[in-house]
Amino acid sequence: MSRPSPRELTYAGLFGAAALLLPVLFHLVHLGRLFLPMYLPLLVLAFLVRPAPAAVTAALTPLLSAAATGMPPWVPPVAPIMAIELAVMVGLLSLVATRWPRANEWLLLAAALILGRAISLGLGYGYSLLMGLPAKTLVQISFFAAWPGMVLNLVTVPPIVRIARRSKRQSTT
Repeated sequence: MSRPSPRELTYAGLFGAAALLLPVLFHLVHLGRLFLPMYLPLLVLAFLVRPAPAAVTAALTPLLSAAATGMPPWVPPVAPIMAIELAVMVGLLSLVATRWPRANEWLLLAAALILGRAISLGLGYGYSLLMGLPAKTLVQISFFAAWPGMVLNLVTVPPIVRIARRSKRQSTT
Protein backbone atom coordinates (compact mmCIF):
# COMPACT_ATOMS: atom_id res chain seq x y z
CA MET A 1 0.00 0.00 0.00
CA SER A 2 1.37 3.39 -0.93
CA ARG A 3 1.49 6.43 1.28
CA PRO A 4 -1.38 8.92 1.16
CA SER A 5 -0.88 11.62 -1.42
CA PRO A 6 -0.73 15.28 -0.42
CA ARG A 7 -4.23 15.69 -1.88
CA GLU A 8 -5.56 12.82 0.26
CA LEU A 9 -3.93 14.24 3.39
CA THR A 10 -5.40 17.64 2.64
CA TYR A 11 -8.87 16.19 2.13
CA ALA A 12 -8.56 14.08 5.29
CA GLY A 13 -7.53 17.12 7.32
CA LEU A 14 -10.21 19.35 5.85
CA PHE A 15 -13.07 16.88 6.18
CA GLY A 16 -11.82 15.66 9.56
CA ALA A 17 -11.87 19.25 10.84
CA ALA A 18 -15.37 19.73 9.43
CA ALA A 19 -16.45 16.52 11.19
CA LEU A 20 -15.16 17.98 14.46
CA LEU A 21 -16.84 21.38 13.95
CA LEU A 22 -20.27 20.39 12.59
CA PRO A 23 -21.41 18.52 15.71
CA VAL A 24 -20.57 21.54 17.86
CA LEU A 25 -22.70 23.76 15.62
CA PHE A 26 -25.57 21.25 15.55
CA HIS A 27 -25.43 20.82 19.33
CA LEU A 28 -25.77 24.59 19.78
CA VAL A 29 -29.32 24.24 18.44
CA HIS A 30 -29.87 20.85 20.14
CA LEU A 31 -29.94 18.87 16.88
CA GLY A 32 -26.61 17.04 17.10
CA ARG A 33 -27.89 13.72 18.37
CA LEU A 34 -30.73 13.73 15.85
CA PHE A 35 -28.86 14.47 12.60
CA LEU A 36 -25.49 12.67 12.90
CA PRO A 37 -23.50 15.75 11.78
CA MET A 38 -20.10 14.09 12.21
CA TYR A 39 -21.03 11.57 9.53
CA LEU A 40 -21.63 14.15 6.77
CA PRO A 41 -18.02 15.21 6.01
CA LEU A 42 -16.63 11.74 6.71
CA LEU A 43 -19.00 10.12 4.22
CA VAL A 44 -18.06 12.71 1.59
CA LEU A 45 -14.40 11.99 2.33
CA ALA A 46 -14.99 8.30 1.61
CA PHE A 47 -15.80 9.14 -2.01
CA LEU A 48 -12.73 11.33 -2.49
CA VAL A 49 -9.79 9.38 -1.03
CA ARG A 50 -8.57 5.81 -0.78
CA PRO A 51 -9.77 3.53 2.04
CA ALA A 52 -6.84 3.85 4.46
CA PRO A 53 -6.84 7.65 4.87
CA ALA A 54 -10.65 7.67 4.94
CA ALA A 55 -10.89 4.95 7.60
CA VAL A 56 -8.14 6.41 9.79
CA THR A 57 -9.74 9.86 9.68
CA ALA A 58 -13.15 8.36 10.47
CA ALA A 59 -11.78 6.34 13.40
CA LEU A 60 -9.87 9.24 14.94
CA THR A 61 -12.54 11.93 14.59
CA PRO A 62 -15.03 10.74 17.25
CA LEU A 63 -12.17 9.95 19.64
CA LEU A 64 -10.63 13.42 19.18
CA SER A 65 -14.03 15.03 19.54
CA ALA A 66 -14.74 13.08 22.73
CA ALA A 67 -11.36 14.08 24.18
CA ALA A 68 -11.77 17.76 23.26
CA THR A 69 -15.49 18.36 23.86
CA GLY A 70 -16.95 15.35 25.64
CA MET A 71 -19.16 14.69 22.60
CA PRO A 72 -19.70 11.85 21.90
CA PRO A 73 -19.34 10.57 25.46
CA TRP A 74 -16.81 7.99 26.60
CA VAL A 75 -19.30 6.51 29.10
CA PRO A 76 -21.47 4.95 27.84
CA PRO A 77 -18.88 4.14 25.18
CA VAL A 78 -20.47 6.08 22.35
CA ALA A 79 -17.13 7.49 21.14
CA PRO A 80 -15.41 4.09 20.74
CA ILE A 81 -18.53 2.59 19.15
CA MET A 82 -18.74 5.50 16.71
CA ALA A 83 -15.03 5.18 15.94
CA ILE A 84 -15.47 1.53 14.97
CA GLU A 85 -18.72 2.16 13.10
CA LEU A 86 -17.38 5.11 11.12
CA ALA A 87 -14.03 3.49 10.34
CA VAL A 88 -15.67 0.37 8.94
CA MET A 89 -18.40 2.10 6.99
CA VAL A 90 -16.21 4.89 5.60
CA GLY A 91 -13.36 2.49 4.80
CA LEU A 92 -15.63 0.06 2.97
CA LEU A 93 -17.48 2.86 1.21
CA SER A 94 -14.16 4.26 0.03
CA LEU A 95 -13.02 0.83 -1.12
CA VAL A 96 -16.15 0.26 -3.20
CA ALA A 97 -16.20 3.84 -4.54
CA THR A 98 -12.52 3.54 -5.51
CA ARG A 99 -12.99 0.21 -7.29
CA TRP A 100 -16.22 1.23 -9.05
CA PRO A 101 -16.08 5.03 -9.42
CA ARG A 102 -19.16 5.13 -11.63
CA ALA A 103 -21.36 3.31 -9.13
CA ASN A 104 -24.46 5.12 -7.93
CA GLU A 105 -23.55 7.26 -4.91
CA TRP A 106 -27.00 6.97 -3.35
CA LEU A 107 -26.97 3.19 -3.48
CA LEU A 108 -23.45 2.93 -2.06
CA LEU A 109 -24.25 5.44 0.65
CA ALA A 110 -27.50 3.70 1.63
CA ALA A 111 -25.67 0.38 1.95
CA ALA A 112 -22.90 1.99 4.03
CA LEU A 113 -25.42 3.68 6.34
CA ILE A 114 -27.28 0.41 6.88
CA LEU A 115 -24.01 -1.38 7.61
CA GLY A 116 -22.97 1.37 10.01
CA ARG A 117 -26.30 1.21 11.81
CA ALA A 118 -25.98 -2.58 12.14
CA ILE A 119 -22.48 -2.24 13.61
CA SER A 120 -23.59 0.46 16.03
CA LEU A 121 -26.66 -1.48 17.13
CA GLY A 122 -24.67 -4.70 17.54
CA LEU A 123 -21.98 -3.05 19.64
CA GLY A 124 -24.60 -1.15 21.66
CA TYR A 125 -26.53 -4.34 22.26
CA GLY A 126 -23.40 -6.12 23.46
CA TYR A 127 -22.48 -3.25 25.78
CA SER A 128 -26.01 -3.14 27.20
CA LEU A 129 -25.93 -6.86 27.93
CA LEU A 130 -22.52 -6.53 29.54
CA MET A 131 -23.76 -3.74 31.81
CA GLY A 132 -27.06 -5.46 32.63
CA LEU A 133 -29.14 -2.79 30.87
CA PRO A 134 -32.33 -3.44 28.88
CA ALA A 135 -30.51 -4.15 25.62
CA LYS A 136 -33.54 -4.62 23.38
CA THR A 137 -35.13 -1.34 24.45
CA LEU A 138 -31.91 0.65 24.11
CA VAL A 139 -31.21 -0.76 20.66
CA GLN A 140 -34.74 0.05 19.51
CA ILE A 141 -34.37 3.64 20.72
CA SER A 142 -30.98 3.94 19.00
CA PHE A 143 -32.36 2.45 15.77
CA PHE A 144 -35.19 4.97 15.47
CA ALA A 145 -33.17 7.96 16.72
CA ALA A 146 -30.71 7.65 13.81
CA TRP A 147 -33.21 7.81 10.94
CA PRO A 148 -33.31 11.63 10.59
CA GLY A 149 -29.53 11.68 10.33
CA MET A 150 -29.50 8.88 7.80
CA VAL A 151 -32.03 10.74 5.66
CA LEU A 152 -30.00 13.96 5.94
CA ASN A 153 -26.88 12.09 4.81
CA LEU A 154 -28.70 10.48 1.89
CA VAL A 155 -30.03 13.86 0.75
CA THR A 156 -26.84 15.91 1.13
CA VAL A 157 -23.79 13.68 0.63
CA PRO A 158 -24.30 12.51 -3.01
CA PRO A 159 -24.78 16.03 -4.45
CA ILE A 160 -21.71 17.27 -2.54
CA VAL A 161 -19.70 14.30 -3.84
CA ARG A 162 -20.76 15.03 -7.41
CA ILE A 163 -19.76 18.69 -7.07
CA ALA A 164 -16.40 17.73 -5.53
CA ARG A 165 -15.69 15.16 -8.23
CA ARG A 166 -16.60 17.64 -10.96
CA SER A 167 -14.31 20.24 -9.38
CA LYS A 168 -11.53 17.65 -9.04
CA ARG A 169 -11.82 16.70 -12.74
CA GLN A 170 -11.72 20.35 -13.81
CA SER A 171 -8.65 21.09 -11.70
CA THR A 172 -6.70 18.16 -13.19
CA THR A 173 -7.46 19.11 -16.79
